[in-house]
Amino acid sequence: MSVQTIKLNINGMTCEHCAQTISKKVSQLEGIISKKVSYPEKKGQFEFDSAKVSKSEIIDAIDSTGQYKVVGEIESNKNKANHYDLIIIGGGSAAFAAAIKASELEKKVLMINDGLLIGGTCVNVGCVPSKTLIRTAEQFHIANHPNFSSIKSGDNKINFKEVIRQKTELVDELREHKYVNVLKDDSNVTILKAYGKLIDKNTIEADGKKYSAENILIATGSTTFVPDIPGLNEINYLTNETLYDLEELPEHLIIIGGRYIALENAQMFARLGSKVTILQRSFRILPDEMPDVTETLKDYLAEEGIEIKTGVKIKSINMKEGKVLVNALVKDEKETIQGTHIFVATGRKGNAKGFGLEEVGVEFHKQDFIKTNEYMQTSIPNIYSAGDVTGEYLFVYSAAYEGSLAVANMFAESPIKKDYSVFPWVIFTDPQVAGVGMDENQAYENKIEYEVSKIQLKDVPRSLAARNKKGFIKLFRNKENDKLIGARILASEGSELLMEISLAIKYGITVKELKQMFHPYLTLSEGIKIAAISFDKDVKKLSCCAV
Repeated sequence: MSVQTIKLNINGMTCEHCAQTISKKVSQLEGIISKKVSYPEKKGQFEFDSAKVSKSEIIDAIDSTGQYKVVGEIESNKNKANHYDLIIIGGGSAAFAAAIKASELEKKVLMINDGLLIGGTCVNVGCVPSKTLIRTAEQFHIANHPNFSSIKSGDNKINFKEVIRQKTELVDELREHKYVNVLKDDSNVTILKAYGKLIDKNTIEADGKKYSAENILIATGSTTFVPDIPGLNEINYLTNETLYDLEELPEHLIIIGGRYIALENAQMFARLGSKVTILQRSFRILPDEMPDVTETLKDYLAEEGIEIKTGVKIKSINMKEGKVLVNALVKDEKETIQGTHIFVATGRKGNAKGFGLEEVGVEFHKQDFIKTNEYMQTSIPNIYSAGDVTGEYLFVYSAAYEGSLAVANMFAESPIKKDYSVFPWVIFTDPQVAGVGMDENQAYENKIEYEVSKIQLKDVPRSLAARNKKGFIKLFRNKENDKLIGARILASEGSELLMEISLAIKYGITVKELKQMFHPYLTLSEGIKIAAISFDKDVKKLSCCAV
């Protein structure tokens, strides 16, 4: 007989009867020698024969009641030097938010990261480099294509190597200040640069050592899903992990894909001086959005010289005399597209393979993403997952939200469900595509009797003054209660309008109340008020102040 003792913190007990219920539940396990459960202390102590029953089975028995939850081990026979309250695999936004939250709760945390540099996709190869390059390209474009006829366009040149150097400098600075420095002096958090793999649901092996914890968080992010196209693996194709390190501007960049990553980079490289061709499988770019959004944006991109081919089925790719040749059917017509570089932007897949997750029973879905419930738990209750690797909302701010929420639910007495009912998002093209809540299709699917108000930016004074009339603002309201249910915006700074609408949806502000709020004249946000008024009035009959 191998006798061990564990002491557990248990949430959910409200009376002495609860303690008795837990004792009875654990007693049903073979190998339990003694037990002592205290309702006032919210603790349980169990002596057991480890040859017949494991600590994990005792915890599972308590958690299986549904009412009570083990939230930590007070005492263990494990090597305490290698035992933690939480082990995180990953080093991006979800991982950092989780570590910070756990530290605030005075929990001992081990973060294991052996993928990208600390900070993950966003700061290293995603949001930060792409958005600073997009702004660079925008300034260069405006310098050569001013909106005001009184300004004569110049023949400005760009130093692409300097553009990339400045990008790299910014990335390094933000990684250091917003990630590395945030946790380096935190006594509750240890960061280990190593490859970690689960041995069981409480144990991870990394760098030749074993580490244990009551809770595990998988926050390993995502990477480009590369389609199985004959010949693609034989050429040096680009993804977001390599695109922003090019030393020379591509002469002709072919982009496979037509969603946000493809479109943002297409316009950015076109404005910097590359010829760009987009090859999109579906018959519309951004196929999940309504046609008025996608077709209007497509026209704007085409005006800047971007070639967009839709309904494309790529048959093969090969290199010939230093050129990339894409053999395809474009709306059932054979065509060969020739370029100098090819960028793959065909969606994402989870970084979930190779960590021992399948072996311990963690369920996957879609493209190697980890399936989680509304509390961020995987199919194994003490293993949580957050961020891009879950495959739900692939944004840095949703990753941080999920990482913090997962930790809160690990150690809180009353878990909280994730809530994406009001979720703003942006595509950083120019004009930007911005949205929150429902569109027409979603309102119809949810059986909501809705109304639409759509105004063109040429009816917004700010846009007229700025000589930039591209786009529109579209609001949706529930006819039954006059409350906003969603918005879609196509505007140069459409992202800056989202939070007013998001707050209105979240807190039930009616369209009538929105119309009565002061909006400073000659601001883009005044367009929200004009759109709200236009539910009931013709915009062409409004005064310039929309009063």
